[in-house]
Amino acid sequence: MHEIVSDKSWELLENCPIQNEYDIVKARQIVRQYAKEAGMGIVDQTRITTAVSELFRNMYMYAGGGEVIIEKGLVQERNALIITCIDKGPGIENIDLVMTDGYTSGQGMGYGLPGSKRLVDIFEIYSKLNVGTTVRITKWR
Repeated sequence: MHEIVSDKSWELLENCPIQNEYDIVKARQIVRQYAKEAGMGIVDQTRITTAVSELFRNMYMYAGGGEVIIEKGLVQERNALIITCIDKGPGIENIDLVMTDGYTSGQGMGYGLPGSKRLVDIFEIYSKLNVGTTVRITKWR
């Protein structure tokens, strides 16, 4: 597992804090708007919006919030919308376990992270205990 860094050629579209439930709704709407502007169809707009909804809620519930970086650029030689979620929470002890369908910490249905992964083209996660977690999702357009 490696730390997640941005490609310097990507264009920063927006930086959104997640500190409360209103921020989750606002950031989700911003992602949907950028997906639409990127020319994604309604199905892909819904997929990426659903994926980020789960990630934003996790950031809020488990880490007390964080930061969302929305970028666009080339990923694997394809135009993409790239969303990076960064928190300074407790971190994830066992990423393989939380990426297993059906696993739940007791607060959800157990489809959050693996479900988000299925909705996007690239899913990356990096976590360090007592430091925080970074999740990046990429959806080609």
